[in-house]
Amino acid sequence: MRVVFDTNVLISATLWNESSAQKILHKLIEEDYDIFLSLEIIEEYKKVLKRDFDYSEEEINNFISIIMQFSNIIEPNTIINIIQNDPEDNRILECAISANADIILSYDNHLLKLKEFNEIRILKPEELRI
Repeated sequence: MRVVFDTNVLISATLWNESSAQKILHKLIEEDYDIFLSLEIIEEYKKVLKRDFDYSEEEINNFISIIMQFSNIIEPNTIINIIQNDPEDNRILECAISANADIILSYDNHLLKLKEFNEIRILKPEELRI
């Protein structure tokens, strides 16, 4: 299975012990599933850590080092403009299409409302059954 993490799920999976997102992340790693992120997702993750959690550059770099151990970083090869209310969410879809993902894990309502995009299921981590 090929999975893309939205930034909000990545935050939950890496910052909050015992969160549903963290449990799913560990399960995906244990089962050797492919987790994909784009540079845009990583950049947004870094921005949120700094802005909302006031982490230092060193702390942020430590988180990124950990993420790089379990993620495949790709450069999306397509541009999507389907989510008008929050165009940044399109970066998640672009990553998923370019990665040939099966699933996007997200807590974002704009993405979750789609339920599916180009045969890619969009779920909350709590909804994923593996």
